[in-house]
Amino acid sequence: MRAQSDRLRVVAENLANASSTAKDASTDPYRRKLLTFQNVLDKETGVEQVKVVKRSYDPSPFNLKYDPSHPAADAQGYVKYPNVNTIVEMMDMREARRGYEANLNIVEVSKALLTQTLGLLR
Repeated sequence: MRAQSDRLRVVAENLANASSTAKDASTDPYRRKLLTFQNVLDKETGVEQVKVVKRSYDPSPFNLKYDPSHPAADAQGYVKYPNVNTIVEMMDMREARRGYEANLNIVEVSKALLTQTLGLLR
C-alpha cells in the first residue's frame, strides 16, 4: 500500500507540473519523475514487500512549442515544456489506485476472517 501511495504522489506531482515552463530560455522546465520498485524481504516477518528502491528523472526530451512571445523562448522562438504525457500519467494513476484498493480489500477481508475466527472460539 505504501508503494502505491508513493506512486500516486509522484503521478500527482507530474500532473501538477505538466504545463509549467522554465523562467527563461537558459533553464530547463520540470522533468518527469519516475519510481523503481523491487521486492524486498522483510527479515522479521519473512514476507516479501514491494519497496521504492530508486527515484529518478525521465531522460526523454522536453516538448517544444513555438511561441516567440513567451519569456522562456529560445533564439528560434521555441519554449521547452515538461516531458510529461498526461494520458500516461492518468493511466499510471488508475493502475496505482486499483493496486491500492486491492491491497486495502485484502486487509479488510483478513480482518473479517480474524473476527469470525475469534467469534467461533468464544
